[in-house]
Amino acid sequence: MTEPSGPPRRTADRLWTVIERELVAAVRTRSYALLSIALLLIVVGVARVGGGPSGGYVPTVVDVLVVVEVLVPAVAFAVGYRAVVDARERGELAVLETYPLPPWAYVIGVYTGRAIALLVVVLGPLVVLGIHVATTAGPETTVFASHRGVDSPLLYVRFLSLTALLALVSLAVALALSAVAGSRRRAIVLGLVGVAAVVAGFDLLVVTGLGAGFVGESGLGATLAFTPAGAFRGIVFQQVLSVAFESHSGFVPAWIAVGSLLTWTVGALSVAVAAVAYR
Repeated sequence: MTEPSGPPRRTADRLWTVIERELVAAVRTRSYALLSIALLLIVVGVARVGGGPSGGYVPTVVDVLVVVEVLVPAVAFAVGYRAVVDARERGELAVLETYPLPPWAYVIGVYTGRAIALLVVVLGPLVVLGIHVATTAGPETTVFASHRGVDSPLLYVRFLSLTALLALVSLAVALALSAVAGSRRRAIVLGLVGVAAVVAGFDLLVVTGLGAGFVGESGLGATLAFTPAGAFRGIVFQQVLSVAFESHSGFVPAWIAVGSLLTWTVGALSVAVAAVAYR
């Protein structure tokens, strides 16, 4: 029996097989559900303590921004830090050499499958929080914003989209570190280092550069946009929080922040592909 199509179709089919395997594994992993429940309890609890849900979407984003900035990368690393190293220790990467599945297709398949699971784990609690805001905030928050100064569900949707981007960047970095780790023990160490670097480490380097005179005060915002956390924080201020106020704008150029996050994602996945190809 001949194949119904040429090599590109066969590679696509095998890529989907890897994605499907990751999704099935995610459904069977109870820790993912526990992570989502824990995140739900934390974000709803922090928001209620801060009083954000009764004030509207923007006050709620202000309440949970720091929590999201810290916990989302941590959850992403929990999902991805053993993604490749486990396959290496089980011998799956060696078996892949007998199949016509290129390293890039394997990495993209693993990344896509885990990214879908990660987005469900991360965005599910935030969607529940948004519903909570919609049912408890004042009637003015139900008005969709068409100009500055008006709270809106659309601003919260922007926040969800940017949070998803932060999660995907963090997962790509976790996957790269998993690919270069030679053992599970190294993967744990690299995962912890990676979380610390993404959450605060890179930002501290920029601040240190400011103190040493390598970074000017006028360019501090743009420089921070080159770090994952700084880019996320800056674009949330620019595209979510500043829209609701008349006199606040220009925190970080959006194109720099988005370009930075995309570069981190592509760069990290490229490292993962190279590590799998030349292991």
